[in-house]
Amino acid sequence: MTKSSLSDAINASGNVVEMLRNSKIGMYVYPVVAPEFTNWRDEQRAWRESAVLFDQSHHMDEVIVEGPQAAEFLEHVGINSFANFDLNRAKHYVPVMPAGHVIGDMIIFREREDKFILVGRAPMANWVQFQQAIGKWNVRIHRDPRSPSRPDGKAVYRTHYRFQIQGPDAPKIFEKMNGAPVPDIKFFHVDWINVGSKRVQALRHGMAGAPGLEIWGPYADLEYVRGVILQSARDAGVDLHQVGSRAYSTNTLESGWIPSPLPGIYTGDGMMKDYRDWLGADSYEATGAIGGSFVSSNIEDYYVNPFELGYGFYIGWKSDFIGKSALEKMKDGRNRKKVTFEWNAEDVVKVVASAFQPGEDHYKWIDFPQPNYASTSADMVIHDGKMVGMSMFNGYSYNERCMLSLGVVDADVQEGDVLTMIWGEPNGGTGKTSTERHKQAEIRVRVSPTPYAREARENYAESWRTKRAS
Repeated sequence: MTKSSLSDAINASGNVVEMLRNSKIGMYVYPVVAPEFTNWRDEQRAWRESAVLFDQSHHMDEVIVEGPQAAEFLEHVGINSFANFDLNRAKHYVPVMPAGHVIGDMIIFREREDKFILVGRAPMANWVQFQQAIGKWNVRIHRDPRSPSRPDGKAVYRTHYRFQIQGPDAPKIFEKMNGAPVPDIKFFHVDWINVGSKRVQALRHGMAGAPGLEIWGPYADLEYVRGVILQSARDAGVDLHQVGSRAYSTNTLESGWIPSPLPGIYTGDGMMKDYRDWLGADSYEATGAIGGSFVSSNIEDYYVNPFELGYGFYIGWKSDFIGKSALEKMKDGRNRKKVTFEWNAEDVVKVVASAFQPGEDHYKWIDFPQPNYASTSADMVIHDGKMVGMSMFNGYSYNERCMLSLGVVDADVQEGDVLTMIWGEPNGGTGKTSTERHKQAEIRVRVSPTPYAREARENYAESWRTKRAS
């Protein structure tokens, strides 16, 4: 049977959970950017102690939406209110399916009254593109997919480069590259600054707790702009570290954003069935992998809603958006809550040590600094034999000297509670190419604040991270 759509792939597999748990897609790859420029420990340390340069030019899709009804269209597709969405601002944009489950998220920029740029993962870009295709909105869409995971020497082109500079010493770099002090840009606002001879847009943002600026412009300017940033750091006497793809993916553990929840699109009739028919058999949703100890025959058990991820406070209840009626029913329910899990060091060492015992079965390997081995992670967190939560994104923080993961727990679980996470997959593992044969381990995890980093938790600008609206 030739599979041309996600629906075809699901029908051929017979069970969507088994299809995703045995995906052959391999490890998730952050494309093009070198794994390390110095070493991932010092690169992590630098975003706390000096300054870092993140190259975000390659791992995200970009969608440009413009036209007379662009604002109305995007407000209908996402849960966010656009009432305070003025020019030169950005938002954390979250659509849900009609049943209220999160599909993904993007950062959305308003460049003109009738033009928006969205940047993020493929599931979101797919959903926005589909909604434009089936609707009658007076909008145009241009999509620039992320760079190929394995370009194998082929030239890579994007519409825009995208860099972020952050850390306590970042302001010294900004002043040098701008030729003067930069404007006082409010959080998630955009202004124009100079990078050498280039005039670029700058978003006040920060990904690892320390505020910074994200800049972008034509991709042809990438190397010039990078060069100016590096020279400006040298001129300012700042120990700027370029961050490789190994460390980059761990920055969210300290600041509290869960980057890859499973898109809630595999169930539902009507629009959702049409969507699965529209998505290709080679799409992210059809080829992505679920990994972890949690196994359910019901794919909806892997879904999350906006309240669980901490996004409920900026839902535009006065707007008419997809999934509104479902969220109205959910908002007063007993929703899970987002937390950070701090892994017990002795248990982690025990798991790693098992790989050095010849002739014996070993536990699932914990890779450093990023042990995620699937597109979406789902590890059981239990208490007294009962599942009370799910660990969803893991990694090691050299700054905190511990393994951390982000996930959700039942509403009655308290900060400070010590729970047990089941690490590794049952029955020796699945058919994923990213998973070796292994046995499961129990790892104690302490329920900790989100964000975990004190700087992000106490001093970060008002946002979803601090649960205060911007």
